[in-house]
Amino acid sequence: MNRPHLLFAAAGLALALAAPPAQARDPVARGHALVKEFCARCHSIGRTGRSPHVGAPPLRTIGRSYDLDSFAERLRHGISSGHPDMPEVIFERADARAVQAYLRSIQR
Repeated sequence: MNRPHLLFAAAGLALALAAPPAQARDPVARGHALVKEFCARCHSIGRTGRSPHVGAPPLRTIGRSYDLDSFAERLRHGISSGHPDMPEVIFERADARAVQAYLRSIQR
């Protein structure tokens, strides 16, 4: 590879590494990715559809049971449901806010 192409490739790589991923810029997208990773095994995570685990409420209805204004703080400390199959997941502040933003976007 000649020198100008090498410099162009290096500049492109530097820009790609410097730009935050789309999820980092969009909390709703980040929240969706997180609930997909941690919650979708049991809960319906979209605006429609049934939960894969019988008895697990669809996340689009979680606002009926929890105050979404304080939900991010609950996620930071862990939510216990009393259901033996539900693990306790604790999120960092930014991730908890992203999950909260996503949940707000799908509420019915």
